[in-house]
Amino acid sequence: MSATEKTIILVTGSSDGIGAQTARNLAVQGHAVVAHARSVARAEAARAVLPPGMPIVIGDLSLQSEVRSLAEQASRLGRIGVIVHAAGTAAGPARTVTRDGVETTFAVNTLAPHLLTKLLSPSAPSRVVFVASDSFRHSRLDLTDIELLHGWSPALAYANSKLAVSALAMAWARHLPNALVNALHPGWVRTKMSPAEAPLSVAEGADTPTWLAASNDPAALVTGEFFTNRKPDHFNPQVFDQAAQDAVFTACEALIRA
Repeated sequence: MSATEKTIILVTGSSDGIGAQTARNLAVQGHAVVAHARSVARAEAARAVLPPGMPIVIGDLSLQSEVRSLAEQASRLGRIGVIVHAAGTAAGPARTVTRDGVETTFAVNTLAPHLLTKLLSPSAPSRVVFVASDSFRHSRLDLTDIELLHGWSPALAYANSKLAVSALAMAWARHLPNALVNALHPGWVRTKMSPAEAPLSVAEGADTPTWLAASNDPAALVTGEFFTNRKPDHFNPQVFDQAAQDAVFTACEALIRA
């Protein structure tokens, strides 16, 4: 079957790492998968690790214009029925902002998934999966300073962005009542963002994203949940605080440029 004859699964950040493994897993299961890379050069490199012929859409997630272009490219391939937000970035050594004026870590890890979900929501996705982390295990979002104008550090910027996107996933679960919307921690995985001593392989890290994207296991057919190793995990209560969820959603809406 062609991609247009199946429900298409879009996996962002799938030129390498957990995203690429998730895309491969889903393709092996027989799903029509669209991969994503940040640039043409990264897309060309990704062809060596992705199944032959898998479409790749291109867009730098730090730039809202490119998120919009990515959504348009994906939509031209058919109905996007599942979105896996696997892209992410670690913070650099100093606080920077994008051309849209948004703190860079927040722009990529939180705002881009929000905007892409919003742009693709008319296609009525049946599942949306947000790949987060457990970096925010002991964090608390300051909802009055979500872009960390004060007290920025690389570790805090990353943790806050992953806490924010996890709360955002729960907000989207309420905004998309006919979809299964969940977030997850993939484990401490050996990727370019983690040291070699991380205990899990990329294949192990991609297990829960793959499961949430496509499994008919009753445990996966839920919404508004956060998972680690296929099990619900509530290690930070702010993820499930509706006021925090709404505040992150509202903050993202305010940061979207026309």
